[in-house]
Amino acid sequence: MRAPFTKMHGLGNDFVVFDARHAPLAMTAQLAAALANRHTGIGCDQLIVLVPSSNADLGMRIFNADGGEVESCGNASRAVGLLLGHAARIETLGGIVSAEPAGGGVAVDMGKPRFEWQDIPLAYAMDTLRMPVGWEDLDSPSAVNVGNPHVVFFVSDADAVDLARLGPQIEHDPLFPERVNVNVATITGPAAIRLRVWERGAGLTRACGTGACATTVAAIRLGLVAREVSVTLPGGALNIAWPMAGSIRMTGPAAESFRGTVDLAAYGATK
Repeated sequence: MRAPFTKMHGLGNDFVVFDARHAPLAMTAQLAAALANRHTGIGCDQLIVLVPSSNADLGMRIFNADGGEVESCGNASRAVGLLLGHAARIETLGGIVSAEPAGGGVAVDMGKPRFEWQDIPLAYAMDTLRMPVGWEDLDSPSAVNVGNPHVVFFVSDADAVDLARLGPQIEHDPLFPERVNVNVATITGPAAIRLRVWERGAGLTRACGTGACATTVAAIRLGLVAREVSVTLPGGALNIAWPMAGSIRMTGPAAESFRGTVDLAAYGATK
């Protein structure tokens, strides 16, 4: 039961990609977590399964390192766009995104952000632009759904925040019934943001495309930056643009690391 895979990354946010468009692959949370394990598996932040789609050119299933299936992943969308080598519409649980080669990297139309409390979702109604909640020194975040849920805290020094400790507390707070991605950001110029992300189900990551999109949208709504910015994450920079009332466009690099095959039965696959 050996299956081919491609190891890829976008700014260090890494993926194991299986192509199941022509040969079905029964992926489970347990199997995804076992393959994502960096000590005993292949190792990745997210495991991606490409599948057929009746609504787009192909579908993309996304499993975090803990095995949980999630709605959207911006860096993975760029990686899949690179793997395909041409423009394509990709169906995810969070909606359809469009990827195309652009300027030595890949550009992705991430769709329109959502702001209503029930669309994040939150456990109860509140203002999502300046949420009246806080966790220690992190307070008054903005909430944005960009295919998956995010909260964004703007701070004077994103690097000084103990995100490894506060991130899981916020992710699992009952306020977020589907958990949440946690972003801490510092505005460094009228078109520049420095960002760190605690990713739901994956932990601290070197880059998060949806986090960069959510943070940019929140900063624009608060009047902190222009409508096109450079977002610098630990793994590198992404260009994010959000035209007035339009879709978010994310542009940045992606890379293929290597290809291989894996014996899925050794990791618990039954067929």
